[in-house]
Amino acid sequence: MQSSPSTDTPADPDRASGEAVVPVFFLSDSTGISAETMGNALLIQFPDVSFERTLIPFISTVEQAREVVAQLDAAMEGPVPPLVFTTAAVDEVREELLRTKAPIIDFFGLHMSRVEEQLGARGLREARRLHGVGDVRRYNDRMAAIEFAIEHDDGLGSRGLDRADVILLAPSRCGKTPTAMYLALQHGLFVANYPLVDEDLETTDLPRPVRDLRDKCFGLTTTVSRLSRVRQERRPDSRYSSEEQCRFELRRATAMYEAHDLPTVDTSAASVEEIATVVIQTLARQRRRDLRRGRTTRP
Repeated sequence: MQSSPSTDTPADPDRASGEAVVPVFFLSDSTGISAETMGNALLIQFPDVSFERTLIPFISTVEQAREVVAQLDAAMEGPVPPLVFTTAAVDEVREELLRTKAPIIDFFGLHMSRVEEQLGARGLREARRLHGVGDVRRYNDRMAAIEFAIEHDDGLGSRGLDRADVILLAPSRCGKTPTAMYLALQHGLFVANYPLVDEDLETTDLPRPVRDLRDKCFGLTTTVSRLSRVRQERRPDSRYSSEEQCRFELRRATAMYEAHDLPTVDTSAASVEEIATVVIQTLARQRRRDLRRGRTTRP
């Protein structure tokens, strides 16, 4: 069990630096992914508030829960009371965590009893079930998708591209790799990504490795300023990161997408979850269209 803190960057960079930051704790007897996901879904509704987030996963014993309670109670002595989200499923651990003086939002406790009442059955109340192996077939499918994404990252491999569900096209640093990995891990999709370089952008033709796979291609774009800023972190003051080069690549990439009527998404202000949702919705529409035409696609 260990905690991992992170601090938000305020939505408005011109806000006073002395503004109070709200400590937020995500607690779990498993990975903490659910606590973070549900908690952040609420916190994102407060863009003018700064948060310092701390994840404390794998609270598996009552003794560990007591240590966490001591940490939370100490945080109550600070200038701003903390906000605590928990998804602990094991009753003894949950009950111990609820002894804290800190305000705590117990997602599991809020909803489990209602689900049990509706179903007329008691849940197992065990940790590690949501993000465990669970459905072995689905787990294996996701692992195979991750391997595929790694093998076909940034144009590394052109063999087997016909097995891809999606091929992401974009200039460097437009968000191809995180989107591919998210789609593989969360949805089990086979995703390849192909970087558009100057040679590819000389014409509006699709690059040769994906030329016969237009129906699988999906274009990503962004703004010139954001692309330049991201590239500056990688190669400061280079031609690669200059706004002129970024503008050229984005303009030519857009021309390619339009020439082939590729679905596209602007990644400049979208999270990887939002980008992935657009991709999935587009795939669903394509599959419905293919079914109407009597074609089949990989399930």
